[in-house]
Amino acid sequence: MASVASHTVQHNDPLQCDTNENRAKTEENTPSAFGNFLVDLQSFITLEKAVTLATAFEFKPAEVDNLQRSSHPGYVFIQLLRDKGIINSTDISALIKTLKACNLDGVADDINNAFQKLQLERVVKKELRTQIRAKIVFLQELRRKYRNLYDAVQPIPYIRDRLFCVNRVFVEGGIEYLIVNSTTGKEESWCKLGSYKDIFNNAKVKSDRRILEGEPGFGKSTLALQLVYDWCENLPNGLANKYDLVILLRLKQLGGVGSVFKAIKQFILTKESILNEKDIKDILNESNKVLIILDGFDEYPDRNSDVTCDVKRIIKRDMFQRSDVVLMTRTACLPKATAPQTQRIRLTGFDDNARDEYIRKAVVGNDEEAVKAIKRRLLENPVLADLCQVPLFFVMFAHMSHESEHLQQFKSVTSFFSYMIKCFHHHLKNKMKDENVQGFKSFEEDHSKLDEIAFEGLCKENQQLIWGKGELCKRLGEDFYRQYVSLGILVEENVLDVEPSYSSMVASNLIQEKTEVRFYHKLFCEWYAAHYVSSYASRRNIRFMGNDGTFAKLYHKILGRKDISDMLKGLDPFDLQYVFRFACGLNSDASSKIIEHLKNTENAHRFAVLCILKKEGKINTILDSIRDLCSNRVDISDRDTLLLQRSTIQLLDIATKNEVSIIYLWLL
Repeated sequence: MASVASHTVQHNDPLQCDTNENRAKTEENTPSAFGNFLVDLQSFITLEKAVTLATAFEFKPAEVDNLQRSSHPGYVFIQLLRDKGIINSTDISALIKTLKACNLDGVADDINNAFQKLQLERVVKKELRTQIRAKIVFLQELRRKYRNLYDAVQPIPYIRDRLFCVNRVFVEGGIEYLIVNSTTGKEESWCKLGSYKDIFNNAKVKSDRRILEGEPGFGKSTLALQLVYDWCENLPNGLANKYDLVILLRLKQLGGVGSVFKAIKQFILTKESILNEKDIKDILNESNKVLIILDGFDEYPDRNSDVTCDVKRIIKRDMFQRSDVVLMTRTACLPKATAPQTQRIRLTGFDDNARDEYIRKAVVGNDEEAVKAIKRRLLENPVLADLCQVPLFFVMFAHMSHESEHLQQFKSVTSFFSYMIKCFHHHLKNKMKDENVQGFKSFEEDHSKLDEIAFEGLCKENQQLIWGKGELCKRLGEDFYRQYVSLGILVEENVLDVEPSYSSMVASNLIQEKTEVRFYHKLFCEWYAAHYVSSYASRRNIRFMGNDGTFAKLYHKILGRKDISDMLKGLDPFDLQYVFRFACGLNSDASSKIIEHLKNTENAHRFAVLCILKKEGKINTILDSIRDLCSNRVDISDRDTLLLQRSTIQLLDIATKNEVSIIYLWLL
């Protein structure tokens, strides 16, 4: 019989091994699991086998004698193995080797299988503990990031000394869901929802993929912040009752970021986070109830590209199939491939009750006189009644009206926005020293470089709505840049710059921070882009000769200039209606060319209605455009935006009062 060298380890009290603190630590605090294994092990060790193995291990005669006299030889033998260090919670190889040397292969296999099962269970439990710790850290970092976002809401960009929690300023506007015929797939009608919470609680809109759409400034991003607020604060009937995890991704940040896990690492977690992309992936894949909010599909740089990425996979249900997804976007920028199969919900803006609630909740409190004063100024401006159905415009109006008693009359959205920008500059100028005012004034009046940057960002196939700080400072100049950041029109945000080669690493010293810059709201980007369009369109052209415009094309080619229609081809009027509306309101000469372009653009001629009504001047200056538009079929559809419906009706009213013939009127 082969002998095996002794593995003796001395212990002062061998019979206390199961409760020994040090041993418990060595065995990773799993004495009960290993203890159960030892109990099972006794059933394999008969007296005969115990004596054979004791001889092979060269036990002392007294120890062998003790075995033979014991009524529980298996128990005594196992205790001796542990005391001598031959077996422990992580290694029984010496026992297995000796069993085989003693021709007890069957017993060796049975014991080894039982031990391997134990080891597997221990690994699983250890991984489970690690996963639980990772998820706790992940939840903490999510909530920390979301609180930083929803505790820093600025109703007016330049008022930085008064940041609001989103719950303090959030007011529910109208919300509707689309009913689609399940047999034909035809869109039938929009029906009201009682509350934004019904998006997740009403069985009529139950779905794992939802599109929440709305016109510019209707509060989609604010609603996204309110949703994560509800989840973080565990509000009644909120998301915390339905979802373990809520992931909010702002898509304008995700240009060129193919992995959603990298996006979470880069834009949500802290620089010091111990979690890497694999941890994030494991947490999301192993969580049963996950809500992913994709905010700003209309601002997503890669939405029209051929690039395959996680965001598109999620939208198409090729990824996170067990998770719920809400995609927020402008009505004109629905994902074409998936929208027909997706539950659609839309925001419809503020009514009188919502406006009243906002004034009381976020502006003046219970000061009834102040409430009446703001409402009176709203009634004194007929144009505002229409504009202030757009929550963003109303919020701006309410705060500015409360701060200033001298609010001018407005004729259009352009005049209102222009006044608003002047208020921004005036507010900042009052805080500056006298010697700085002159330079300040020049930056207020000349923003042509910013106009060009805004236009370039919007007219790209993949819109660019975020810029690096260094790039922007270089093009605008340091002083100009600093002033517009101080105004709040440009907003800085520090994010992590995760290099692809470091994507799975944890070390924070390998991850750098960078400063990204964006406009306060996309509408501000459209405002400055409109200045570029208006300026370009109003430049004096030489008289074109030839019906085919050959000389005109040659003229533009020589000067390196595009024709206005060529330039505007890069702007989608369905997505960027405010660029066209602002531009027409800024310059009457430019508006004629823009309207002509829209009338000759497929499916965009109806947007000419919005622009005709923005032309400055007397009614005679727009009658020619109205006559031309009414000479063709005029449609009013329940699928149109409320703004387009109202504008079309307003145009028809002008036509009727001025005896302009309306050839065809279709109500769809």
